[in-house]
Amino acid sequence: MQPCTISQKIDRPVNVVFDYLSDLANYSEFTDHFLTDWRMTREETYGLGAGGRFREEIRFDRFGWGDMAIVEYVAPRLIVLVGCGGKYNRIRSLTAFELSDDGDDGSEVRLTVETRPVFPSDKVVGALGQDRARRRGWRKSLKRLSRILEEGKERGPRATIAGGARKPATGLRD
Repeated sequence: MQPCTISQKIDRPVNVVFDYLSDLANYSEFTDHFLTDWRMTREETYGLGAGGRFREEIRFDRFGWGDMAIVEYVAPRLIVLVGCGGKYNRIRSLTAFELSDDGDDGSEVRLTVETRPVFPSDKVVGALGQDRARRRGWRKSLKRLSRILEEGKERGPRATIAGGARKPATGLRD
């Protein structure tokens, strides 16, 4: 998939939007219409190194599981996530959130998404509609993100940690 850039204005300060996007467990709240079954890969879900695994609900996708982790984190302007998915996790993905002030105590979020299929068969499946569906899913996600941060509405389920509690103090299990 060629790099796709989507913009969305949000009537919240940049640092509020950045803090929300820095917590990977929040992603299931605004992407649950096409990225489902979120599981965090570690207990700390905030900041550099936080990772998650999810299922991508897109047509013609037999191998829908993927993952992403925060690899670059420049407060309060940039969050870069790198991941992989598809058959044998061979399709690499890059997702970048760039935040900027829009002047009226609000912010603008620019999302850039890119995937790198390895084999010609992966490229064909992407051209059959997966790329367009992925773009549509992220566009809807940014609109939902805006409604969640501005109005507190349309929150989806919050992600859990894969495998349950790691320490007795977390309280996830008895």
